[in-house]
Amino acid sequence: MSTAKGKAFDVGLFRRVMHFVRPYKRLFWITFALTIFLSLISVVRPVLMAKMVDDHAAKGDLNGLYVLMAVVVGLLILEAIVQFYQAYWTSWLGQTVTFDLRQQLFAKITGFRMRYFDRTPIGTLVTRVVSDIETIEQIFSQGLLMIMGDLLKLVVVVVVMFVYNWELALWSMLPIPLLLWATNIFKNAIQRSFQDVRTQVARLNAFVQEHIQGMAIVQLFGREKQEHEKFKLINKEHRAAHIRSILAYSLFFPVVDVLSAVALAFLIWVGVGDVIKGVATFGELIAYIQFIGMLYRPMRQLADRFNTLQMGMVGSERVFGILDTEAAIDDHGMLGTDNVKGDIAFEDLYFAYTDEEYVLKGISFSARAGQMIALVGATGSGKSSIVNVLSRAYEYQKGRVLLDGIDIREYRVADLRKSVSVVLQDVFLFSDTVHNNITLKDETITREEVVAAATAVGAHDFIMQLPQGYDTDVRERGAVLSTGQRQLLAFIRAYVNKPKVLVLDEATSSVDSMSEQLIQAATEKITQGRTSIVIAHRLSTVQNADKIMVIGEGRIIEQGSHQELLAMDGAYRKLYELQFVE
Repeated sequence: MSTAKGKAFDVGLFRRVMHFVRPYKRLFWITFALTIFLSLISVVRPVLMAKMVDDHAAKGDLNGLYVLMAVVVGLLILEAIVQFYQAYWTSWLGQTVTFDLRQQLFAKITGFRMRYFDRTPIGTLVTRVVSDIETIEQIFSQGLLMIMGDLLKLVVVVVVMFVYNWELALWSMLPIPLLLWATNIFKNAIQRSFQDVRTQVARLNAFVQEHIQGMAIVQLFGREKQEHEKFKLINKEHRAAHIRSILAYSLFFPVVDVLSAVALAFLIWVGVGDVIKGVATFGELIAYIQFIGMLYRPMRQLADRFNTLQMGMVGSERVFGILDTEAAIDDHGMLGTDNVKGDIAFEDLYFAYTDEEYVLKGISFSARAGQMIALVGATGSGKSSIVNVLSRAYEYQKGRVLLDGIDIREYRVADLRKSVSVVLQDVFLFSDTVHNNITLKDETITREEVVAAATAVGAHDFIMQLPQGYDTDVRERGAVLSTGQRQLLAFIRAYVNKPKVLVLDEATSSVDSMSEQLIQAATEKITQGRTSIVIAHRLSTVQNADKIMVIGEGRIIEQGSHQELLAMDGAYRKLYELQFVE
């Protein structure tokens, strides 16, 4: 689990975030200028109020009073307009930056090797792509620019207060050291709690994602109560993390309000006496009362802004942690596959998912274009690993895999996978239409080609019986379809891509007899004229294969035709007798 140690302001991370601002730097500087303008214009009002009282109201100059009142109203209107554009543009900038960043992050994730997803909880990645990036948006809308504006406002207010009456300024700022001390404690406490909050959010997302996906298992084995208790513990930690941050806010904000009230009390105590003595004017006292609000309110907001910036830094660190992860497939190949025929060869191949715990050991075989190769063997023997290596879902460590006599790493990954289509046992369908699940929104594949492919594999009739035919939404993971129907859609998906090599991974292992007959017919159709590798538990589906290989403990222990293997009276014959001999 990630435990980012975000800083309130990490210069390195900030520079990386600002890299995404470059295309919009003109707008950034405009919003920066508006922020400075707002910081300066807000200080003008108390000064004008003092003049209204001392120079006009006290002397009965109504005309001058009305003029200044009109100026103040005009300034308020101008300030409101500038605030609108400043708030809108900073939020727009933040949303646009996070849009670009999220695009880059998602593209990075889609390029990772499958091994990365084996080790990383899906819920954690969802947190990174969604909520962690949202915190980066707040760096712009509520963080950096606002902090700069508040700091500038504080500087201007302090300077103006000392220029007008240094004695009143000192009394007004007497509680400031105590406020700074409290702010530092608050900042440190909230920094720790925010790190904890982000960690607990990721844990909660990962748990919920995993258990909703596996809800069928939870219910079938009656584990609802036990899993609920696990969720309760994670949820408690999530709540505790938030409560710690709430506690910090609950303590800090009243402290600021009390110190502001103390400063106001000092001001009135000293200021009224100065007014009576003639050392200060009544207008100055009114102005300083407003200055106190302008002094202490930004300080309270600054602590909150720094917390927002802190969350953005933590989110940035987590997001850039993924962007910096070197888990992408090495795609240095320069060759396309347009002229590939489909000859396959494995030469002394060794492959391990972790370290050197090899699951494939010295695999060597070849298949000519158009041949069907069948892989059979016990679960865990290494059949699917051969497929994973061929499609470069995983990288092998030793040996070579050749396509038309050329190492598959010499081909561009996208071209290789376009030429090697895989139909998995567990078919994944998106929450989208039948048509889009077949084409995966490849606009080069027409509706006519989809219908022709569906007709060829015998799936057109059942598709047309769906409520909207090819435009029917199959729901999440194809919930409205049976297992066999989902499998047929996977066949069509592979067929329309016109691959040179087709891999069928346990295509009939979990369907009923009627669906199996349809799938067998579809298999015969889509394997015609192309190299095929069929992984099967049911030997009846591969008896006509050109070559059958029996895989055991990561090695090829037998290979030959169906009749040749039966004559060997070895592992294949035992598998055959288990399935067909009573």
